[in-house]
Amino acid sequence: MCMTDEQFAQLYHRHVDRVYRVCFMLLQHAADAEDAVQTVFIKLMQSGTTFTDDEHEKAWLIRTARNHCLNLLSHWWRRKRVGMDGLSEPAAPHGESQRDLWKLVLDLPAKYKTVVYLFYYEGYSAREISRMLNMNESTVRSQLHTARKLLKIEMEGNPYAVRRTESGH
Repeated sequence: MCMTDEQFAQLYHRHVDRVYRVCFMLLQHAADAEDAVQTVFIKLMQSGTTFTDDEHEKAWLIRTARNHCLNLLSHWWRRKRVGMDGLSEPAAPHGESQRDLWKLVLDLPAKYKTVVYLFYYEGYSAREISRMLNMNESTVRSQLHTARKLLKIEMEGNPYAVRRTESGH
């Protein structure tokens, strides 16, 4: 059964912000994230996938967005590009210490960003993330553990960030 235009539009409006945040977190460039979001929803239209519930929709879209962005990041053209300073960022947590932490999360290796984002910013459990990303739950927990260690190392390198982050969380 195919989705009607109205059903697709509703699904799009329910999930576009989430898909954009996942794409931006991985690609760290607004225009690239917007292109990736468009591609993810085109893939959805072309796939003819039917969903059992809202969680199935979210999982499919997040997994597809993550896989698409990781493919883009591994492409030879992406590795040759030079980063630009002053890029806009999506609605990140409010407050200076939260923005500092968000920047540290964005600097994590790509394989850790998605699980950290889904766990801490979207509120999913390790089990839910494992189902969404089609990974072992132990892999998700391991990636979260490693990401926390990396964030701790970065924050210890900047005592001011540690002090502010500890008071904020």
